[in-house]
Amino acid sequence: MTQASGQVRAAGAEAAGAAGGTAIRTEDLRKTYHTARGDVPAVRGISLAVPDGEFFGLLGPNGAGKSTTIGMLTTLVRPSGGRAWVAGIDVRADPVGVKRRIGVVTQNNTLDMQLTVTENLEFRSRFFGLGPREAVRRAGQLIDAFGLGDRRTALATDLSGGQARRLLIARALVHRPEVLFLDEPTAGLDPQTRVNLWDILRVLREAGQSILLTTHYLEEAEALCDRIAVVDHGEVLASGTVDELTESAGADSVITVRYEGDVPAGLAAAAGVDDRPGVAKVETEPDQVRVFTRDPGGVLGDLIAAGAKAGLTVRDATQLKPSLETVFLTLTGREYRE
Repeated sequence: MTQASGQVRAAGAEAAGAAGGTAIRTEDLRKTYHTARGDVPAVRGISLAVPDGEFFGLLGPNGAGKSTTIGMLTTLVRPSGGRAWVAGIDVRADPVGVKRRIGVVTQNNTLDMQLTVTENLEFRSRFFGLGPREAVRRAGQLIDAFGLGDRRTALATDLSGGQARRLLIARALVHRPEVLFLDEPTAGLDPQTRVNLWDILRVLREAGQSILLTTHYLEEAEALCDRIAVVDHGEVLASGTVDELTESAGADSVITVRYEGDVPAGLAAAAGVDDRPGVAKVETEPDQVRVFTRDPGGVLGDLIAAGAKAGLTVRDATQLKPSLETVFLTLTGREYRE
């Protein structure tokens, strides 16, 4: 363990030690937006239970309702129905109490751009009631822990994307929150910076920090989260560990063949995959056929052969073994794309 990792772990452990009970609990949590064009249900009844010290992920495509859920849990969005508790406090009955016990990192850069790295941390510390001397000490501790020592006097405007994200997480931890909320924290970062940020989040998880993460990156959820809830259209479709999801969702191998032209009606039947043993579902889109099956042997070849017989050239073909990605496809019916 590096010195920096040890410091991050210490920063997380201080917060984790203060927590007790269930970090997050929701019962039938709902949010409907009322617009001139009618009601828009963003969250349709989400029930969750996240124990203290767990790294929990909400995984879903853009527009699934993940950010709205975090908005309600962090008191920024008022629920339309249901109930929610964070660190044992009802978010509607005592929003101020919730705010004192949480740290939040949003998708957007919310740093005070005309302040230095040190000033961002000191000002936030004072906002949460730390005295001047303690605010200076806490800022220095977090600057060292998050590898920002050479940028302590730099303005927030001069930080790289990865440095800004590290500072945002550090700032969210100044008051030692019991629960840390991360809303798409690595969106827009390059792959190397994203992986480096994962290392910091893993250390916080190992220290026992309770964390709720929203993401649409499958590999991020799989790499970081103890448990995952797959969300789409404002509902939890399934939740559990990756292994539990793979088993309970009935994830199959997914074979996809994309052709250069439109798929004629009956191509899957002509390939003999419709009634093949083990096939759970066949989806046909304008230029592709997707087959979900427990017995993938020969399916890919038959689809290619049937396409060739129909005069179609194959543009690409994939065969995915049961995984979090196939769970995602099985549950949401949406092809995963970053």
